Amino acid sequence: MRSIFVLMHLTPAPPPNTWPRPPAALVAARLAEPANGARVCVAGLVILRQRPGTAKGVIFLTLEDETGVVNVVVWRALYERFRRAVIAGRLLRVTGRVQRQSGVVHVLAEEIEDISPLLDKLLDTESDLSPRVKTG
Repeated sequence: MRSIFVLMHLTPAPPPNTWPRPPAALVAARLAEPANGARVCVAGLVILRQRPGTAKGVIFLTLEDETGVVNVVVWRALYERFRRAVIAGRLLRVTGRVQRQSGVVHVLAEEIEDISPLLDKLLDTESDLSPRVKTG
């Protein structure tokens, strides 16, 4: 069985009027805590997709959550497996290994899940994911 480094039990609940956390995802601000090579799960809005011609098929994603950004490396073989999520996903959950090199932290993707439908639930006032706004 694979283990995933998740600090949800240590993270206090977000204030009621903030962005809801996707389930089982480490926030970007805490990505420096797991050891190099640790398996983590991160989630965020896709703000950048790069596929440089010199990168031999490697795709670089930048995800943003409420605490910062996460750099994700998607190798060519993995891209073929999760192509639809990588190309069309607006909100992704990525499981992979932490890599630290020259002061930069990346997540080397192993699994990619398109969780974009969670964005639609933000507009549903009956949803548990809907941000709560104080009234009065």
